[in-house]
Amino acid sequence: MADATLFRVPAGCCSTFLPATALKGGASLRCIVGDVAETSETVAPTSSQLSAARKFVKAHGKPSRAVVENIGRAGARVVLVGTDGALGDVVVPSVETGEALIEAVEDLEAAAWDAETVNQAKIGPEHRRKMAGR
Repeated sequence: MADATLFRVPAGCCSTFLPATALKGGASLRCIVGDVAETSETVAPTSSQLSAARKFVKAHGKPSRAVVENIGRAGARVVLVGTDGALGDVVVPSVETGEALIEAVEDLEAAAWDAETVNQAKIGPEHRRKMAGR
């Protein structure tokens, strides 16, 4: 049996794990879930990030929804969903900055990818082609 690969991840970031039998070559995967100290301070959203979110809300209806998604070392993506179904996004340095952005923009509501938010988003054929790499 090959050596186990060991990962340390923050609590709550892993939703599923692969059992060792699912990995090729008999390797095993262990994931230790525990608290990881945050070393970075919350960075306030920049004026351009705030401006982009405000312009989106103005153009696509009030109240708009915002879902903050962690994208790893790059920070977080704040996905904007307008009342007209339009999608937009603003990339920020951290999840905390994304949450601060939502709080700072009037008529922008924090949301999750629940049925209501997903159903509000309108994804057209052009966007689907772009996401498929065509």
